[in-house]
Amino acid sequence: MSFYQIIFLTACLFIVINLYFLLADRFNIIDKPNLRSSHTSITLRGGGIIFYFGAFAFFVYSGFSYPWFFLGLTLITLISFLDDVFTLSNKLRLGIHLLAMGLLFYQLNLFELQWVWIAVALVLFIGITNAWNFMDGINGITGGYSLAVLSGLCLINNYHVTFIENDLIYCTALGLLVFNFYNFRKKAKCFAGDVGAISIAFILLFMIGKLILAEPSFVVVLLLAVYGVDSVLTIVHRLILKENIFEAHRKHVYQILANEAKVPHLIVAAGYTLVQIGINFIALYLLESDFSIVSLSLFVIGILLVLAFVYVAVKRKYFHLHQLT
Repeated sequence: MSFYQIIFLTACLFIVINLYFLLADRFNIIDKPNLRSSHTSITLRGGGIIFYFGAFAFFVYSGFSYPWFFLGLTLITLISFLDDVFTLSNKLRLGIHLLAMGLLFYQLNLFELQWVWIAVALVLFIGITNAWNFMDGINGITGGYSLAVLSGLCLINNYHVTFIENDLIYCTALGLLVFNFYNFRKKAKCFAGDVGAISIAFILLFMIGKLILAEPSFVVVLLLAVYGVDSVLTIVHRLILKENIFEAHRKHVYQILANEAKVPHLIVAAGYTLVQIGINFIALYLLESDFSIVSLSLFVIGILLVLAFVYVAVKRKYFHLHQLT
């Protein structure tokens, strides 16, 4: 994409999101705070729908590349938006999610693999999508962290192995930047909603899937390290407490930092973003190195253990000092 095309697309995305704000205000598509929320004021919900339009711009500009992926993205975006507005049944939502993932897998040619690997990939992809949704709880974190992951994909795509068109990365980044303009602030104008968190996760998973097919390496795990450690260890923590892991809660480290430690939301979000960007550079270095598989695995495990240590340290300091619910 040329500089002028990027400017034009950015302007279009700003127009689209502001039209959505009028629609959300007109039909009362809002997010009301509750006991488990990390915000205190009523805010427009669903601003993350702009991520879909960023991908749509690429779809049209590229001459309709990756049609099955885009069809899956359309379905999962639509069902997530409707769930934001009406709260749909779990069976309907899960059915559409599975269909969308099937289309994504078809686009990636994953059905050529053995059924065991297909099942593993499905569990991981659905788990990561839901993790993105659960981690969407404070201003700036979804937009900021998604940009961080995207930056890692961009680094690898340009400096190690080409696995996706840069234009898809750029269009996705523009959607995130436009959203962050309204969300990465002390008093957000909008939240991503399920439609935003799930659609951006779907887009990033498609890119990560393309990367893994081009570069099968354990190092790719590092691109999701910060969210991954927080999500997995929080699930383990809640299982230890014998809680329903599908119910809303405030036990993620980012929630504890924002709510119990009283760290400003934007600092927490920026922290998650910057740490992930730093890890991205390590991932690129490891991919470019000639280390053995054992050495690479030890590096990756070491980084994950450091993050886990930080997670446990925060939990030990604040969990027993406050009644987290």
